[in-house]
Amino acid sequence: MIPALNPMQAATQAYSALSGAQAETAAISTGASGSAPFSDLLTDAVRQVNQLEEQAHATMSGLMTGSGVDVHQAMIASEKASMAFELVLAVRNKAVQAYQQVIGMQF
Repeated sequence: MIPALNPMQAATQAYSALSGAQAETAAISTGASGSAPFSDLLTDAVRQVNQLEEQAHATMSGLMTGSGVDVHQAMIASEKASMAFELVLAVRNKAVQAYQQVIGMQF
C-alpha cells in the first residue's frame, strides 16, 4: 500500500536532506570565522541541482527505453530536479534584488 504523498512533507524532507549535505560541506570548508563563504554554498547548491537534473534525465531515458524504470520513479526524480531548480532560482533572484537595492542606496 502506497501512503498518500503530502507535498509539504516531501518538500521538508528534500530541504532537510539538502541542508544536511550543505551542513557537511560547510563544516568541511569553514574557515576561522566558522562560516562558509556564500559563493561556496551557491556553487555546491548548483552542483547538487545539476546532479538531480542528470538523475532525472537518466530515469526518463530509462523509462523511454523500457529498461525497468517505473513511471513513479521517473516522476519523482523529475519533480525533485524541478523543485531544486526553482529553489536555486529563487535564491538567485533574491540575491540580485538585494544587490540592486544596495546599488540604489544613497550615502
